[in-house]
Amino acid sequence: MKTFEKLGISRELTEKLQRQGVTSPTPVQEQAIPPLMDGKDIIAQAQTGTGKTFAFVLPILEKVDPSLEAVQAVIVTPTRELALQITHEVNKLKHEDTHVLAVYGGQDVAKQANKLNGKAHVVIATPGRLLDHLRRETVELNHIHQLVIDEADQMLEAGFLPDVQDIIRQCGTERQTMLFSATITSQVHSLAKKITDNPKRIEVKEEKVTVSNIKQLLYETTDRAKQDALIQIMSEHRPFLAVIFCRTKRRAKKLNDALIAKGYESDELHGDLSQAKREKVMQRFRDAKIQYLVATDVAARGLDVEGITHVFNYDIPQDPESYIHRIGRTGRAGGKGLAITFAAPKDKPALKQIEQHIKQKLERRSLDKLSPGKREKEEEKPSRYKKRRR
Repeated sequence: MKTFEKLGISRELTEKLQRQGVTSPTPVQEQAIPPLMDGKDIIAQAQTGTGKTFAFVLPILEKVDPSLEAVQAVIVTPTRELALQITHEVNKLKHEDTHVLAVYGGQDVAKQANKLNGKAHVVIATPGRLLDHLRRETVELNHIHQLVIDEADQMLEAGFLPDVQDIIRQCGTERQTMLFSATITSQVHSLAKKITDNPKRIEVKEEKVTVSNIKQLLYETTDRAKQDALIQIMSEHRPFLAVIFCRTKRRAKKLNDALIAKGYESDELHGDLSQAKREKVMQRFRDAKIQYLVATDVAARGLDVEGITHVFNYDIPQDPESYIHRIGRTGRAGGKGLAITFAAPKDKPALKQIEQHIKQKLERRSLDKLSPGKREKEEEKPSRYKKRRR
């Protein structure tokens, strides 16, 4: 079995990982870290949940020079939530003299500018806000050594290609470039060719995300009956922490209001919330002060919270990649999880596409057969969290 030290990671960083319970590298880390430590560019196809964040964070932290007062590494990511999540991971591992700054919309630009003037070494940013700082000349990327484009497919789907191209034009040419994407679309491939130099190509099969320790169930219902069906199943399974995915912001808000009215500890996460509110909601969920997070796909992109036992697809995702991403929120770090999908008659084409993609049929269950006294073993809340519940 390979260790992080054998991949070229220092003992200091390896020990910090061990203190967090991370003892052995994942496949994407095994494949990506050695060429990155050798200074090579890479194009990596890997889903969220495969450990890709550490695959680029560890080589960056090995190469940052805290004594040099300049931005040395930039990580560009499509959402504020992902920027904050990556920043959180970096802060747990970095040297105390290494300064890290998350740069994203919804924060005061002047405050961010002041922090940038404080000579941040690593900047983790969303494209629009980073470009804003470049135009204001509050950040300079001429001397960066490492550039990461994370979740490239989502970035380009969201229309960030012009922003990303503008950012890259302002980066120094003597840099190492790392591009990570769940799928390598033609657009991603075209961008990768332009921004990388003789890159190492890495692919981690998506089957590693749809893991065997996530039980996948399907309940066939109608849109009209869906809310009652969800509440009936929630009462049956009693999740410890659950994410409920809705198709739109409006549907997420409506469902969350209904759950709160029925006495559930729930909150919503979608693009209409202010950044302060989103951060507050996420902290309450991480602290298990709420059990249910009603979210849209975009808001929950990169959501990584320890202890999520259930994922509910209240609205079926419209493509297989979204399904894989959603259910990957549970069953993390070797734990068990349960993914429950609701399908109305109109959802049959999307359901068929998902089942073909994951090469298995979802296990059909009937609402009539739910019995309050029985629980799936997978649905026991983790013992390590029992003392945290009120």
